[in-house]
Amino acid sequence: MSNPSHATAPCSARPALLAVPTLRRRVLCVIYEALILFGVLFITGYLFGTLTQQRSALMYRHALQVWLFLVLGAYFTWFWRHGGQTLPMKTWKIRVVSADLRALSLPRAVLRYCLCWLWFLPGMALDWLFGIKDWSSVGIATAWAVLWACTMFVDRDRQFLHDRLAGTRLVSVIDTPSVPKAA
Repeated sequence: MSNPSHATAPCSARPALLAVPTLRRRVLCVIYEALILFGVLFITGYLFGTLTQQRSALMYRHALQVWLFLVLGAYFTWFWRHGGQTLPMKTWKIRVVSADLRALSLPRAVLRYCLCWLWFLPGMALDWLFGIKDWSSVGIATAWAVLWACTMFVDRDRQFLHDRLAGTRLVSVIDTPSVPKAA
C-alpha cells in the first residue's frame, strides 16, 4: 500500500534540486497542462452527461461544476503527492515541494490546489459582479492572471503568492545519472 512516511520524507536524493523555474518555463508548463486537462475534463464531462442523462448544458450544471472541481483536485493532489510532478511538470523539469523541500502532505496539496484557484476566481467574480457576459470577460481574466503571475517578482524566493500561502515552492529539477551500486 502507501508508505505513511511518504508525506514527510525528503525528496529523492537522485534528482538534484536547482534554481527556481523561470516564468517562461512555468507558463509553457501551464499551456501543456491545459492541453492535458482539456482531455481529462472532456472525458469526465462526457461521462457525467452520459451517466446523469443530461439533456441540456444547464441541466445539473452546478453538480457538473462540483464534479469537475473534484476531478481536477484529485488529479493535481495525486500527482503532487506522488513525486511532486504532473506530466507537463516532468517535461519542463519543475517539481512542487514543501517550503522545507519535502514531499507534500495531503492537506498541503489540497490547500495548494484550492489556493491555485486564486488565478481565476477573482476575475470570474468581477465578471459576475458587474454582469459582464461578452468577450471583455476574457480580458479581465487575462489581466488578473498576468497580475497574479507578477507576484513572483515581488517574492524574495521568486514563488507565486499561492505557493507562499500554501507553504510550497516550485523548484527546477535535473536528473543526475544513476551510479551503479558496488557489488
